[in-house]
Amino acid sequence: MNNDDLKKLGLAVIETEQNAIEALKPRINDDFVQACQLLLNCEGRIVVTGMGKSGHIGSKIAATLASTGSPAFFVHPGEASHGDLGMITSKDVVLALSNSGETAELLTIIPIIKRLGAPLISMTGNARSSLAQEANINLDVQVEKEACPLGLAPTSSTTVTLVMGDALAVACLEARGFTAEDFALSHPGGSLGRRLLLHVADIMHRGDDIPQVNENASLRDALLEMTRKKLGMTAIVDSDNKLLGIFTDGDLRRTLDKNIDVHSAGISDVMTRNCKTVKQNILAAEALNIMEEKKINAIVVVDDNNRLTGAINMHDLLRAGVV
Repeated sequence: MNNDDLKKLGLAVIETEQNAIEALKPRINDDFVQACQLLLNCEGRIVVTGMGKSGHIGSKIAATLASTGSPAFFVHPGEASHGDLGMITSKDVVLALSNSGETAELLTIIPIIKRLGAPLISMTGNARSSLAQEANINLDVQVEKEACPLGLAPTSSTTVTLVMGDALAVACLEARGFTAEDFALSHPGGSLGRRLLLHVADIMHRGDDIPQVNENASLRDALLEMTRKKLGMTAIVDSDNKLLGIFTDGDLRRTLDKNIDVHSAGISDVMTRNCKTVKQNILAAEALNIMEEKKINAIVVVDDNNRLTGAINMHDLLRAGVV
């Protein structure tokens, strides 16, 4: 088998699974709406269960639901028969996955779920199967054929089941008014969480770590302060700690171009006035956007009275994972 043959086989799999997904569109129907309503009205947790490959897909669906505003967890049906059924209550909704709809381990626990009174949603490839008949709502995930040429390995069937699960999760997300900030709260360790939860106050330099000089300081004093604090800038303040301006590495280059004597010049003669500032309660991502828009590598933080309270530079944002 040559390279072109392998490519053709790969493309054939993609085409088969694309066709299977396309066939799902008419099945976003009243049954789908009712399933969404059950999930939205759930007072407990959404319990997802399935065996084998369906179990792996079910675990992913549970994780997606949980991270998008619909509290959910996965229960292995085999373990459920040996004690884990105690995790399911009458306030929960059970989402059971089985392509055949005849998975023995699932059918064993269905009577107990029904006895508890927990609503049951099934996803099956056979609407006449035992599981589909027992469910309050069955979502049809039947496929014409598996992408596996032997028709044995779950491929197209697991793909469409996952897609149907994603459709449920995202529909519920929208219906709940779930926001990016809500998503970040359940993903504080990820890059999105850092971008949406981290504020300027969390990463800014404070107190003695802020590079600053008085308005009467010399340019030489300002350069020494910049060297000590290593932020590539220094703020210039008055006796009441109110910000008057900023002096950066870029300002230094422009000063040298003007042939100004760096040993005798005062900082007030060369500083940038009316510089861009931020407040400490804004998101660090907002500060990043401002810095990128203004093409600056550092920015100072002030309070409502324009008093200097902090400073950040691009390296701080990089270290915090905001960039």
